[in-house]
Amino acid sequence: METFIEQLKVQLLDQLNLTDVQPESVGFDDPLFGDDGLGLDSIDSLEIVVLLDKNYGIKTSNPDQLNGHMESLRTLAEFIWANQAVAVAA
Repeated sequence: METFIEQLKVQLLDQLNLTDVQPESVGFDDPLFGDDGLGLDSIDSLEIVVLLDKNYGIKTSNPDQLNGHMESLRTLAEFIWANQAVAVAA
């Protein structure tokens, strides 16, 4: 799972064009939103929805459905992992 989170981190920083953020400075459990984390906002959440669709085939029309799943890289990775498992099992 840690390798997957590292990969997700690089994808996220690239998708959000956060070129001034070094991947090693972002912890797996650091908040993605707010002043204590990366400082992402609602526009960034839409970009995360695009990343989920483009890279993982996870579609959602409402970013609010991801509340609780975009708190950190770990929670986002767990969401992706669980939704891919459901898609494979179906």
